[in-house]
Amino acid sequence: MPSASDTNMRFKFSILALLLEVITIVLFGIFVEYKIGSDSDALYPHFQDVHVMIFVGFGFLMTFLKKYGFSSVGINMLIAAFGLQWGTLMQGFWHMHGGKIQTDVRSMINADFSTATALISFGAVLGKTTPIQMLILTILEITIFACNEHLVAEVLQATDVGASMTIHAFGAYFGLAVTLVLYRPGLKNKHENDESTYHSDMFAMIGTLFLWLFWPSFNSAIASRGDMITAIINTYYSLAASTIVTFALSSLVDKRGKFSMVLIQNATLAGGVAVGTCADLRIYPFGAMCIGILAGIVSVLGFRFLSPLLESKLNIQDTCGVHNLHGLPGILGGIAGIIVTAVTDQTMHGVQLTPGKQAAALGSTLGIALVGGALTGAILKLPFLGQVSDQNCFDDSVFWEVPEEEKGHEIHSSNRDENSRFEAAM
Repeated sequence: MPSASDTNMRFKFSILALLLEVITIVLFGIFVEYKIGSDSDALYPHFQDVHVMIFVGFGFLMTFLKKYGFSSVGINMLIAAFGLQWGTLMQGFWHMHGGKIQTDVRSMINADFSTATALISFGAVLGKTTPIQMLILTILEITIFACNEHLVAEVLQATDVGASMTIHAFGAYFGLAVTLVLYRPGLKNKHENDESTYHSDMFAMIGTLFLWLFWPSFNSAIASRGDMITAIINTYYSLAASTIVTFALSSLVDKRGKFSMVLIQNATLAGGVAVGTCADLRIYPFGAMCIGILAGIVSVLGFRFLSPLLESKLNIQDTCGVHNLHGLPGILGGIAGIIVTAVTDQTMHGVQLTPGKQAAALGSTLGIALVGGALTGAILKLPFLGQVSDQNCFDDSVFWEVPEEEKGHEIHSSNRDENSRFEAAM
């Protein structure tokens, strides 16, 4: 039987969710209209690909926890559904025409992009937050993201077509700052539910495959028509290269020579993240593959060595390892953009791209993400928002109606290292 505090928390969530939706509808009524004469209908296939990534790819990628699958997919859907509406407003306010936000397929793609930042951050705090906290995080993060995106694209005039910096690095370091502020000493020793099973890992692999297949659309969706195919080709080969390196290193870092499902689910995607910044630049497939190889190496080594260090020394409890899939490859993508613009003559929409602009974009993105994440974490710690107890972390039954046969049923864990999800077998 739910306690009075649990009932009160759920009542607060329902009121907050309905209130936010009413406010959003009112704002849409005042500010949002169709973009007359838009020619973005040709982008609809790209939009659908990105939409699948947001709702299916990200959702299922986080279902590895044995008793948190409902929340991984369900709260992902909640964040995305609200985030795309809020993102339309926050991004649109920077590009108003006649006092109105004009929406078309391109703006829908950008709205989906804005939700990706919140979903990446969700991975860092997965299993340790309430639905109320995630709605608040979504509002604050997308608002700050839209400001940073405007700074990078319009003020600094840097290129980041696949958003290695503005989505992936931003979302990762925002989430890491949040989880640092929300640090739980009670979870320092591994929680019994913070592990996977054979079947939960298979579900997570579904998310990986959807993301892997559609990533070329993600990186090329907002590229100019002349550069769209370039972005698709570069992403295609970067992903392939990072996948081969991930399999090779996964076996190499395991003393028994076995593959780690953690690495296969995540590091295989690192090439898509890292090539994003310069996906539409003339780096040629060879250059894209080099970026993919470096991304795979960085991601695997991050999971194997850096994540345990961050948790034990810096108290950063990164549930999904977003630092290794999005953070480090995102920084690598930013650095690749700096190098490419330094050694080649690159222009975008008539604007000369320079390494100084790219470096400023990367630095400002990381700084804004860390400060914004820390402030957001402080807000999420406010007592009246409620928190999940350490005992109830990583457990669907706190917020979901779980089938009776699953309640109290012990599920055997997989052969993952018991000390940390992020460590491959020694």
